[in-house]
Amino acid sequence: MSTMKNTLLAVNGTLMRGLELNPNLLKVGATFVREDATDACYRLWSIDDRHPAMLRTPGQGTRVAVELWDVPLEGLAQVLLSEPPGLAIGKVVLQDGTVVLGVLGEPFLCEGKREITEFGGWRAYVQER
Repeated sequence: MSTMKNTLLAVNGTLMRGLELNPNLLKVGATFVREDATDACYRLWSIDDRHPAMLRTPGQGTRVAVELWDVPLEGLAQVLLSEPPGLAIGKVVLQDGTVVLGVLGEPFLCEGKREITEFGGWRAYVQER
C-alpha cells in the first residue's frame, strides 16, 4: 500500500498565484493544479483588506473562487504556521461535491469585518477596490 505524500489544498486568499503569501506554497514544493470554486455554502470577509477569511455557512452563501494546490504533507504545517492568525486548515466542499483540505477563517476573526461574499472571491474584491 502506498502512503500518501501530498494532499490537495484549496486556497482562497493571499496564498493564490501572484499574491503576497504564494511564495510560502512554492517554497515547500507545492504545485498549482487548477482554479475551482466551493459549493454554494461559503461566505467571505475582508480582514482589514489584508486577506480574506472564508466560513462555511450551510444553507446560505455562494460559490467562492479557490485555487487547488498539490502540497507535500510535510510542508502543510509550515504553510499553516505562516498564515495570518485566525486562519486554519479545515475541510472545504468544492462545487462538484469533492471534499478537500482548505484554508478557513475562525468565526471570531470575521466579527465586525466587511463581508465580501457578493464578490465571489478575493481576487474580484481586490480588483474592485
